[in-house]
Amino acid sequence: MLGILGVVVWLGSIICFIMVLIKLFQDKGPLHGILGLICGLYTLIWGWMNADRLGIRNIMMIWSLLILINIILGFVGGFSFHLGTPSAP
Repeated sequence: MLGILGVVVWLGSIICFIMVLIKLFQDKGPLHGILGLICGLYTLIWGWMNADRLGIRNIMMIWSLLILINIILGFVGGFSFHLGTPSAP
């Protein structure tokens, strides 16, 4: 159950990231857009700094909430990203 929820949260976060990244490319040009693609934290901070001006406050709130949910799921699930049990050597 946590695995499916984690995938849904991850996909939602990626969609929000892409939407903000498109705004970053449009507003600041390719150099900042590539920086945002390489460093997602830059995109997140830039998005919050320009949320009101660009009208993306709802996207930023959803993205931040999804990041928080992902962190909580990581703690609940013990940050286990493997599928199934490990095989014996």
